[in-house]
Amino acid sequence: MLRYRLIAFVLFLVLGLNLLMAGQQRFAYLGDFKLESGAVIKNCKIGYRTFGRLNSARDNAILFPTWFGGTSEHLGRLIGPEGLIDSSRYFIIAVDALGNGVSSSPSNSPEQPDEKFPSFTITDMVRSQYRLLTEHLHINHLFAVIGGSMGGMQTFEWMVRYPDFMKKAVPYVGTPRFSSYDVLLWRQALEILNIGWKYRVPADSVRALLKALIALNARTPEWIVENWTVDFVKQRFDALFDGEPSTFTNRNFEAQARAMLQHDISKIENGDWQKVARRVKARVLVINVETDHMVNHKAAVRFAQLINARTFTLNDPCGHLAIGCHLKRVSAVIKQFLENE
Repeated sequence: MLRYRLIAFVLFLVLGLNLLMAGQQRFAYLGDFKLESGAVIKNCKIGYRTFGRLNSARDNAILFPTWFGGTSEHLGRLIGPEGLIDSSRYFIIAVDALGNGVSSSPSNSPEQPDEKFPSFTITDMVRSQYRLLTEHLHINHLFAVIGGSMGGMQTFEWMVRYPDFMKKAVPYVGTPRFSSYDVLLWRQALEILNIGWKYRVPADSVRALLKALIALNARTPEWIVENWTVDFVKQRFDALFDGEPSTFTNRNFEAQARAMLQHDISKIENGDWQKVARRVKARVLVINVETDHMVNHKAAVRFAQLINARTFTLNDPCGHLAIGCHLKRVSAVIKQFLENE
């Protein structure tokens, strides 16, 4: 009897420790990380958080990379019974992308601060995550990769960069490559930053212009007119001048924006989309929004057709943020895809 009580007590302690550690910020240290360009991030670190438990078969792990400017802490709000993925069934690894201010970034690199930090790509983000999984977490296969916006871009890259590594993939409001509209938008953002640095404009004023540009494109004009009064917009615009964020700084904004502008998964096959499509082995669900002004949906739709992926499309004035406007509906679609298809 004493033996069984001791075993039960140990199991209770282990379970309690797992619950206590769930969602805590952790880091994997990759040493000097060589980038696609040949440049090196010195003493590279990758931030991550885990939710749920890896089962005995080690086949329930899901990778969840961050969106533009997002952190693994932000992703934690979408994990759970009411979120996009339920951690009671899956072991979820929310990973901080390079340049977000948590993983190695211009803002937190002692050896390569600010403009000295090397330029990286979406591919580099994915390669660093592969090393996190294989070298530090000792996970050699994923049940799924899921990501939204820039996280969706990373998901598309995962599908062709490491095609045998995951069983399923769910990119939402992402793209396999930027459209002309996307390039126009994000080049404008970079020019705002460059003009600010060139003429020594205060960082908070530069960030205010960037926030206004993002706000203008994250929703549709119809949504803004229907949901924001003129007085509210005036107040909101004034509130944009609340300073440069300490984590996702203007230099970090620039670094991730440049990574997205270079994003094109067809590079792996020299632009041959038929060959790129043949690389994909995962079962794929592509979720997009027709009214998305932040990341145009058409390239994702075309690639979904090439790989015979399942698609789910929203047409809503919420625009790029429509997933949040229809979270229960979208989570139900994802749950069905993960469990039944």
